[in-house]
Amino acid sequence: MNLTFFGLCLACMGVSISEGMIMSNLFKASARQPEIIDQLRSLLILGVAFVEGTFFVTLAMAFVIK
Repeated sequence: MNLTFFGLCLACMGVSISEGMIMSNLFKASARQPEIIDQLRSLLILGVAFVEGTFFVTLAMAFVIK
């Protein structure tokens, strides 16, 4: 049981780090080319959705394994 929650904590940490990296790269790209911010915003939403989806799959598997 403790190992399952440890894995869930690692997954949460990975989600937080990856979302931070996505946001920092979005800010860098928008600083270089501010005219494509609308395209970057849609890619940001798609990227965050994939990262969060991976976390929710991990969360579901943690409860199934438990």
